[in-house]
Formats: sequence, C-alpha cells, structure tokens
Amino acid sequence: MPRAAALLCLALCAGGAHAADVDAAAMLSLARASGCLACHAVNQRKIGPSYTEVARRYSGQPGALQTLQNAILNGHSGTWGIIPMPAYGGSQQVLTPAQAGDLARWVLSLAAHQPAPKP
Repeated sequence: MPRAAALLCLALCAGGAHAADVDAAAMLSLARASGCLACHAVNQRKIGPSYTEVARRYSGQPGALQTLQNAILNGHSGTWGIIPMPAYGGSQQVLTPAQAGDLARWVLSLAAHQPAPKP
C-alpha cells in the first residue's frame, strides 16, 4: 500500500498539483511510508511538532511553502527545540522535491482545519 501512495503522489506531482489538489489521504500515506510519522503526528507533539502546530506557525507567512519544503529536503534544527530534523532529500533520496512540496502544502492546509488558539 505505501508503494501505491507513493505512485499516486508522483502522479499528482507530475501534474503540477496545487494546494487544493493535494489528497490528504495520499499525503498521510506518503508521510507514513517516508518515515515522517516516526517523529511527527497530525494533531499531537511527538519527538517533533505536530503538523497542525507547524501549520499554525507558518500559516499566512510569505515563503512558508518554500521554508517547509527546504526543511523536509535538507533537514533543520533550532526552530522547535534541540533535536534536529534529518534531511529527506538529496543523497538520502527518500523524497523528491515535488513530494516534499506536496507534503509541505498538505501540512500548511491543516491550519484551515484548526480552531483559533484560546487567549
């Protein structure tokens, strides 16, 4: 099944999918198959922040999509604590740039599904 999700994602990526075109189930499957869910979950903090936390932090910020795509591909440290996020692109070849972009679009889309934080 993870292979089917990856193939679906490749089909979406090849077609130049926009944020509204990204299939949440396919993205969750891709995240699972790529190992992302070892450290992240959609609605709860694990080793790393939840995807909804990431969405809330970056929602509406200029360059957010590129920032998240770069973090996925190249790794990142310091924004969410001392534990670094490993790179999933480049020589690791876990995700293509298009797949990382679609995952970033999906994560950012989660901000629209969250209630505003309580004061």
